[in-house]
Amino acid sequence: MNAAFVIAAKDLRQRFRDRSALVLGFVAPILVAALMSFAFSSVEAFHADVALVDNDRGQIAVALRTALTGPELSDVLTVKAVEDEAQARKLVDEGEVGAGLVIPKGFSTAAIGDEPVGITVLGSPDNPLQAQVARAVADTYVAQLNADRLSVHAALAAGVPPARTAELARAVADLRLPESVEERPTGYRQLTTASYYAPAMGIMFVLFAIGFTAHSFFTEQRASTLERIGAAPVGRGAVLLGKSLAAFAYSVVSLTSLAVVTSLAFDAQWGPPIPALALIMAMSAALVALTALVIAVSRTERQADGIAMIITFALLLLGGNFVLISQAPEILRRLALLTPNGWTLRGFTDLATGAAATSAVQPVLAILGMAAVVGVLAAAVGRWRAAS
Repeated sequence: MNAAFVIAAKDLRQRFRDRSALVLGFVAPILVAALMSFAFSSVEAFHADVALVDNDRGQIAVALRTALTGPELSDVLTVKAVEDEAQARKLVDEGEVGAGLVIPKGFSTAAIGDEPVGITVLGSPDNPLQAQVARAVADTYVAQLNADRLSVHAALAAGVPPARTAELARAVADLRLPESVEERPTGYRQLTTASYYAPAMGIMFVLFAIGFTAHSFFTEQRASTLERIGAAPVGRGAVLLGKSLAAFAYSVVSLTSLAVVTSLAFDAQWGPPIPALALIMAMSAALVALTALVIAVSRTERQADGIAMIITFALLLLGGNFVLISQAPEILRRLALLTPNGWTLRGFTDLATGAAATSAVQPVLAILGMAAVVGVLAAAVGRWRAAS
């Protein structure tokens, strides 16, 4: 056992003296996580700029403008009043606003008549989401307006004199649908891009260590280093154990340091220390098993590099390291649970949003189960290759 620790210490010294290993394990994850966080930070707090053209200036049109500029929508909408539709289209085309709403002339009068006039929504292909929000706001107000029109017609049908139509119009402008939305805390936090992409990028770069470790194994084999170690009273099992311990320690140190730096610098949430460390160690164990499998099935350095690259990118694409997995198609969300990195990201996502520490138990068990299966497969292939 002491020999395994000596070999692990030797591999770690070599790795930490290698600048490329330091860049891959420590510098690159922090830089890429920061870039990904800044690139997608706009999706955390949505806000739309809408140009509003009021060609009607009637009571109902004023009520719509008041609703759009009210405190209920102030966090998501900024309304800019413009003179005409041509100016609104220009602002939308130039990207100064994300969408436009045009209230046509006669809107208030038609709202209580038999022939309602619609609201025009202007959108840009560059800001489809803002256009959808503007349309949703318009649809909501139209639904309110239709309910109001129904109440006016019901009042007229019940015998209210038509001379009171203007009075009814003023009353309609103040009506609201009976449904209401009440904001209540759920006990969970919003998942920030930094909290997702910090572990995602850290996992990505430690997965690259699969190829690095396998390559170094075959380099030492080609240089007869392993044969010289084997000549000493050290078994092959101790050699492989030592290299596995080195890969495990490298992964744990890399992810832990990334967690500390991104938490302090970018306010990334990794969750409570104990479950977060359990996820890091489980993922590191899976890394060791995958490295052993690459070594077992490869015969040369080139084969090891190719197989490691295929496994790494397959795991990254399926596990959701590049795309926020909650926004991915259903099939990709299911496939992510067939990968250790997918389970690791699920665990960190739960912890980052305020879930209980016990929520990490299932991901840890799933990752360790995958590591055990891959480890057994690597051992079986290794024995078969040795026998043949």
